Amino acid sequence: MMSIKNFGIFVIVASLLFPASSVYGHGFGIDTISSVNVQGKELSISVEMPMYFENQQDQITITATEDETKENAKNVTFLIGLFHKDEMIFRNYFFAENGVLPIIVTPTEDSEITIHGEQDSLLGAWHGTESNPIEISGPLFVTGGLYNFEIEVRTIDEPTNIIEDSGIYNADLSLIETVSFIEQDDENNDVEFRSKSYFDTISNFNYDSEAKEVTFEMPFDWSEKQMSHVSVVHVETHFPKEFVEFLSPSYSAYVNGVELFKSSVSVDDYTEDHERIVHLVLLQDHLRFLKNEMKKSNESLPDNMSFTLSTSTDIAFPLEAYTKSEDFKINLSWDPLNVEPDVPTNFIFTIRDGRTNDPLRSSDYTFVIIQNGQEIHRVSGLAQVGGEFEKFTFSEDQTGPTIIKFENIRNTGQETEFALVVVPEFGTIAILILVISLVGIISFTRKHNALTFN
Repeated sequence: MMSIKNFGIFVIVASLLFPASSVYGHGFGIDTISSVNVQGKELSISVEMPMYFENQQDQITITATEDETKENAKNVTFLIGLFHKDEMIFRNYFFAENGVLPIIVTPTEDSEITIHGEQDSLLGAWHGTESNPIEISGPLFVTGGLYNFEIEVRTIDEPTNIIEDSGIYNADLSLIETVSFIEQDDENNDVEFRSKSYFDTISNFNYDSEAKEVTFEMPFDWSEKQMSHVSVVHVETHFPKEFVEFLSPSYSAYVNGVELFKSSVSVDDYTEDHERIVHLVLLQDHLRFLKNEMKKSNESLPDNMSFTLSTSTDIAFPLEAYTKSEDFKINLSWDPLNVEPDVPTNFIFTIRDGRTNDPLRSSDYTFVIIQNGQEIHRVSGLAQVGGEFEKFTFSEDQTGPTIIKFENIRNTGQETEFALVVVPEFGTIAILILVISLVGIISFTRKHNALTFN
């Protein structure tokens, strides 16, 4: 039987108008609701909170801004309802004199929600100050998945200017939890997979050792109302780098039987030292494509996403890796494709400008091959036109995970790494690990192309 363990670290990300460059989670999550019409004024309402919700207390900030003046609205009373899995957590009035509403959130094991602060006499709205903000404590933000904020504006400009019907506006934010699943390999040994969803809760996780594929599900509402404000769906599958059975040059992924674009699937071997992470990132256009494809063969749409992640033998050369500073990029391929002992292998590479992608002439480098933490080959050279090759022949006892490292690029001390695994007893598998010495978490702009197999 599969066992599940919650890791208890939660991440909050906005799923409305969220910049693609931040979908991997760092800094702050901010969700902006545009075109809120209140008595002829156009407002923007933002909901902001830390993306890592792991402290005893954290702050949610809700801000109303007038679009024309770009200044904060005055004397705003919000009616805010918070919902999770179709259940209401709270629904109350809150007053923000300067249009900014800070709320301190304290998750507890109490059975009821408690609001600490002062209330006005008109609507009973809770209000606070920057030095003494409102605090909400109780069983909120303690499980993962989507959280929905329903927001109405009930006063503006003057505290007594009550507005009866300004419309209900929604912001969806996700509380992310990392969940561990213990699965079995083809020899019935336990393998720990970890799953992280930046959208909703993952369930029914399964690894099929014979098919070499992972399957899992996630709730999803395919209605236009919901999809119109979902900018990105991002899920991660983690597994040990030493789990060779599921290591692959690339992966194919499907949602409800429809194959995803190759650009939606990226491999990350540097964020975690001992884990490979396969990212599935679906932008709104991808979601609409999936919906249209499903409608061709189904009378009704499902209420979930059913994911399949399978190994693939396709390698699209050249592979790419950036240095830590992103000043340099290395393109690498090898010939023959299957790296085998006693067969000479040519490692062909180009040293490029990390920002312009231009080949860098007269680039010196040190080419290193490492196995089991030990160097088995080191040579320095000069790439006169930016491109060069190095030849190496592995011996019969030089199999297994192998790092291809480029050091001291252009005499700057900068470096980057690739790796492959040679396993001749299974029919040699050349496996890209792409251990890239970058700082931080993957950027989904220019850098994600370096981790995508086409």
